[in-house]
Amino acid sequence: MAPPDVQARVAALRREIERHNHAYYVLDRPTVPDAEYDRLFRELQVLEAEYPELVTPDSPTRRVGGRPLDEFPKVRHAVPMLSIRTETDTEASGAQAFDARVRKELGLAAGDPPVEYAAELKFDGLAINLRYEHGVLVAAATRGDGETGEDVTQNMRTVHAVPLRLKTAHSPVVLEVRGEVFMRRDDFERYNAKQREAGRPTLVNPRNGAAGSIRQLDPAVAAQRPLSFFAYGLGEVQGWRDAPATHSATLDALVELGVPVSTERRVCRGAQALIAFHDDIAARRDQLPFDIDGVVYKVNRFTLQHELGFVTREPRWAVAHKFPAQEELTVVEAIEVQVGRTGALTPVARLAPVFVGGVTVTNATLHNQDEIDRKDVRVGDTVIVRRAGDVIPEVVAVVADRRPQPAPPRFDILQSYPVCPECGSHVVRLEGEAAVRCTGGLYCPAQRKQALLHFAGRRAMDIEGLGDKLVDQLVDRGLVHTPADVYDLDLETLAGLERMAEKSATNLLAAIVASKATTLARFIFALGIRNVGETTAKDLARHFGSLDKLIAASETDLLAVRDVGPIVAQSIAQFFGEPHNLAVVGKLRAAGVHWPESAGTQQSAGVLAGKTLVLTGTLPTLTRDAAKEKIEAAGGKVAGSVSKKTDYVVAGAETGSKLAKAQELGVAILDEAGLLALLEKD
Repeated sequence: MAPPDVQARVAALRREIERHNHAYYVLDRPTVPDAEYDRLFRELQVLEAEYPELVTPDSPTRRVGGRPLDEFPKVRHAVPMLSIRTETDTEASGAQAFDARVRKELGLAAGDPPVEYAAELKFDGLAINLRYEHGVLVAAATRGDGETGEDVTQNMRTVHAVPLRLKTAHSPVVLEVRGEVFMRRDDFERYNAKQREAGRPTLVNPRNGAAGSIRQLDPAVAAQRPLSFFAYGLGEVQGWRDAPATHSATLDALVELGVPVSTERRVCRGAQALIAFHDDIAARRDQLPFDIDGVVYKVNRFTLQHELGFVTREPRWAVAHKFPAQEELTVVEAIEVQVGRTGALTPVARLAPVFVGGVTVTNATLHNQDEIDRKDVRVGDTVIVRRAGDVIPEVVAVVADRRPQPAPPRFDILQSYPVCPECGSHVVRLEGEAAVRCTGGLYCPAQRKQALLHFAGRRAMDIEGLGDKLVDQLVDRGLVHTPADVYDLDLETLAGLERMAEKSATNLLAAIVASKATTLARFIFALGIRNVGETTAKDLARHFGSLDKLIAASETDLLAVRDVGPIVAQSIAQFFGEPHNLAVVGKLRAAGVHWPESAGTQQSAGVLAGKTLVLTGTLPTLTRDAAKEKIEAAGGKVAGSVSKKTDYVVAGAETGSKLAKAQELGVAILDEAGLLALLEKD
């Protein structure tokens, strides 16, 4: 039996964690740093593992997903989940027609007062019924055929926006909350970007992403997907004291219970108010953070809803007023590429003009070669194009049975673009990467701003004052083409730029001059070689000792450097194999950029040679950078996360989850004194 103080602590942790969850996932206002949240969550996990009898279905730890299912059990809805009638007239007349039907059914004359409606958004996701008993989430089900749905309780528990317990001391005996699971556009784009980077399949669109996440059998997969939820109505209700009399008041009450409800809703009186709501949302549709395909009007008072009733299983008191479609068919007329700030060549489909989502679309992204191959997009194909909000239009799928015959050839970026269309440098695709890239990082116009910002960064050449806005001016005015041109700038030129007084220009010029004296490691890092971070740059400088030796190194030579694998070696060799890059390096040296050089060392013989360390928390006297430099000087490597391969974790004050992970794995833990004692042996 758990001691009373442990029971109290577990209850307090659950309340605090769910409060933070609600602030982060529902209100979009985080209340604590991630490290503090992780510490609370880890503490709760440890206590529940030690006292299993304290585990409850509404614990935040249950959100991580359970065991995979063989199939979804069927659930019969206590109150049918019926669909509502769709008004396909996207003009104002659609709202007028609905209001006219309602007034006719209610027997209202022209002079009678206007009908009060609740107007809200029609979300583009998956309809869900959440069943709470005595305030605790006990079941979740899809709509299915309206009478019977699928039990997706395990998956819905992973959606952080869904409360596992209602915020009230007087919960209804039964309260079924109905709403929509959806995926925000920014979450969708971030998720797909990570998937592409890892070489894994992407989601087709936010709606399919949300529906597919909930309707798949492994809750662990659902837990990894960034899903959101909004409530819009009720199912079965038992024992709700002072239940609201209107739909709008019901949604307000759900908010008080901790259930997320969209703020984009309004009480409207009469057809003109409905039209104003429809027009307002239509004008702001692209600015919403999620996809909608229309708005919904509902007669607000429940007594009038009951009076109106249903027809062919559709309520007479509600209608979905649609917006223009955001997916349409068109033809791919050509496939070209655009070179991005990082040198990635993104394929773009040039389309026969098509009106979709309120605008005429002529271009759509194809993302990368893997996406082209997966969707098998070819010039001449009829394709489905999707546009949602401010997201760049994309080709969703090919209509295979409309492909011209004989079939057009497959498109291959490397064959069509062996050199960069912006600068003529060689184009490559590294093993394990989805993107095809230009190798002219220091020379390519498309990469110019990104290359300059990286070059001037604090950990690179450390040119203080050379930030985004100034780089934009220098590049846009044609004053700087490569990093070497920075050293040709004079006081008169800099002082003539916007927001640059003579004092600011003098300070920047001094920083540029000071940056000429640097280290080899900083210079290598400043070049912005793909896959070469700060630590790898230090390893390369230590190993070769001089830039000329590094430039002359073969891929085999590079593989002898600590932690340099085939992909990094290939990146370095291709960078220095590009004549344009070598020309810029030569100009930098001619401008006076210099560093101490050495004979180099084939391997580090320090006391920490071959050891991996992780830093966590705040050390008493050493900064994070100082500790890292000491470790690397002794031959060690500093990693960002704890794993079985970690040799030591150096822990200071206010540690996060890394310390708990180290204890769990049995990794040796040092404080600052222990680290310094170890380094003294070097």
